Amino acid sequence: MRNLLLDSSVALRFSGHETFPLRLLWLKKAYDAVVDGVTAKRTFQEQEAVARFGVGKNMAMSMLYWAIACGVVDEKDGQLEVTALGHLLLNNKSGLDPYLEDASTVWLVHNALSATPNVTTFFFAFNLFSQPLFERSALVQDIAEIATARGARATAETVKRDVEVLLRSYAPRSADTGEDASEPLLAELGLIRELRGGQFELVRGPKPSLSQAVFAYALVLYWQRWHKDSPTISVETIAYGVGAPGSVFRLDEESLAFRLAAIGDVTGGALVWTDTAGLRQVARRESLHSIDVLKLLEQAYPARLVA
Repeated sequence: MRNLLLDSSVALRFSGHETFPLRLLWLKKAYDAVVDGVTAKRTFQEQEAVARFGVGKNMAMSMLYWAIACGVVDEKDGQLEVTALGHLLLNNKSGLDPYLEDASTVWLVHNALSATPNVTTFFFAFNLFSQPLFERSALVQDIAEIATARGARATAETVKRDVEVLLRSYAPRSADTGEDASEPLLAELGLIRELRGGQFELVRGPKPSLSQAVFAYALVLYWQRWHKDSPTISVETIAYGVGAPGSVFRLDEESLAFRLAAIGDVTGGALVWTDTAGLRQVARRESLHSIDVLKLLEQAYPARLVA
C-alpha cells in the first residue's frame, strides 16, 4: 500500500507550512494579495507581507504554502497567479464562498490536501495508513520509514513536526493559546478525533455536511488522475482506493453506495450507477474531460447562485 510514496517520481514534502495549521481566512488573504498584485513569491518573505497581513514572516509564508497546496494560488518559477478554482470560490464579487463560511469549501480544501501525494503526510494518513486508531508515534514512524527508504532529506524531528501539523489541523489541542487558539479550518470536519491516553482516531462515517456536488467533483478528479482510460470503476475501488473519495472523505460503505446510486443526478447523467449480477460500479457516459468540474461545484452553493 505504500508503493506510491516509495516511487522516486513522487516528491516527498514535509515542510513549508512553518509548523502552522491552516487557519480560517488564510486562503482568502493569500488570494486577495495575489489579485492585488503581489505576484512574486519572495514578497511573502519581505516586510511588505508582514505589514499587509499583520503577522510574522513565517506565518505569511505559511499562508502562501497552504494557498498553493489547496489549489487557489499557483506558483511557477517564483511567480504567483490565482487559479480558476481560487476565482470561483474567493472572488469578492462573484465568488461562491469568499469567506469560507460553507462546509463545502472546507471539504474541497481537505480533498485538495489529501487526494494527491503533493502534501505527503496528509496523503499518507488518509490513504495509506492502516491504523484507524493510532498514537502519533506510530504515524511518525511509518512516515519516517518511507522518508528513509527514499533517502529523503528529512530528519525524524521534521517528520514529527509535520505529523503534529496534520493532527492539529483536524484535532486542535485544547491548551492552544494566542494565534494557535483560533480553530484550524479543517477541524470542523471531524475527520480526526483525539481520544484519551494520547490516541487518535481516523473517523469513518456518512459525513452529512459533505455535499453531493463536492463528492462528485472529487470522484471526477480521482477518475481523471488514476483511471482515465477506464469506462467504469467499482464501488470497492471508490471506497478504498488510494486517492479515492471513500478513502479521502473516510466514508463508510453504506453511505458511499447511497451517494453513488444518485451520482447521475448531480452529474447530469455523465456518470451513472450500475448494479448488474451483483457487480456494483459507476460508469461514465461521456469523456471525463468533457465534464466541467467547476460547473459541477456550483451546485454545492445553491443559495449563493440564487443571490
